[in-house]
Amino acid sequence: MTSKFHYQHGSRNRTGVLLVNLGTPVAPTAQALRPYLKEFLSNPRVIEVPRLIWVPILHGFILPFRPKVSAEKYAKIWMPEGSPLKVHTERQTKLLREVLQTRFKNPPMVEYAMNIGTPSVATILNNMQDKGCERILILPLFPQYAASSTAAAMDNVFAVLKRMRNQPAIRTVKQYHDDPAYIAALAHNVRDYWSANGRPDKLIISFHGTPRSSLDKGDPYHCACQKTGRLLAEALALDASQYAVCFQSRFGKAKWLTPYTAAILEQLGKAQIQRVDVICPGFVSDCLETLEEIAIEAKNTFIQAGGKEFHYIPCLNERNDWIQALADITCTHLQGWLDNEVSEETAQLSRKLALEMGAKS
Repeated sequence: MTSKFHYQHGSRNRTGVLLVNLGTPVAPTAQALRPYLKEFLSNPRVIEVPRLIWVPILHGFILPFRPKVSAEKYAKIWMPEGSPLKVHTERQTKLLREVLQTRFKNPPMVEYAMNIGTPSVATILNNMQDKGCERILILPLFPQYAASSTAAAMDNVFAVLKRMRNQPAIRTVKQYHDDPAYIAALAHNVRDYWSANGRPDKLIISFHGTPRSSLDKGDPYHCACQKTGRLLAEALALDASQYAVCFQSRFGKAKWLTPYTAAILEQLGKAQIQRVDVICPGFVSDCLETLEEIAIEAKNTFIQAGGKEFHYIPCLNERNDWIQALADITCTHLQGWLDNEVSEETAQLSRKLALEMGAKS
């Protein structure tokens, strides 16, 4: 999609905020999963295997079978309004917009896009420019930077900009894995859950995994996850024996970041630990990886290994402290932009003067 934006003298220059999440299929069906998985697994940021090797594997062994399996998993967690990831992202966007409206006289436009699927980054960025956004803050909803998530989203953004004649000014948020407000929201979320449900023998802090090779190549994701886990444990006053940081969602036979969440839960189950709680700080919205992989599959792993009680602590989703933290992060990166935003009256006067001086538009 190409922007229809046509520059006009004296047009009001607006500021925008674009939240970017991973993406989701439009329905919990094999038919909907196939194009989604094809796009996702074709991204060289996600699968760092030579194309000549990977493409035949993808089309010959994965796409013919995996969509049906994935669709069955999505069907277990699908909400009446749609995919949980999309539902929560839409709600977060609306709530952030409302909070920023209370903080600024001329609040920014706030939209969201999905790196894979709809609404696409191209569609939303072009729409924002068409509506006068000359400055846009890109805020990926991935607290811990990884090339496969954050960088993939940024690649998409800059690919859209490459096709624009009159590009908006862009700022980006790399990560906020150690942001005090984000850590505080995580800690409050855990405390609230424990206040209502009691405390576990061990807290499992599970992050989405990436191949070990990504760490060896210089990806900072592993360190960011470890720091988030440590800061969360400190905020909860947990000692080293009371929590564990681990990684889920291993795909394929290659070695991924360890320890693996499933292996840790199996060990704890065999040790007949009375209760474990699992939280996934790398996801700010509940999704397939939390609601199905952790709340269902990981629970079964723990119980079948001999564990007694398993609790999944929901993501931050629409918690007020998280929305306020998201607003704080946004405001930090908007500094100087909204202060310089031109009012509608000033824009009209500028346009009038430009036309009087011979401008055609």
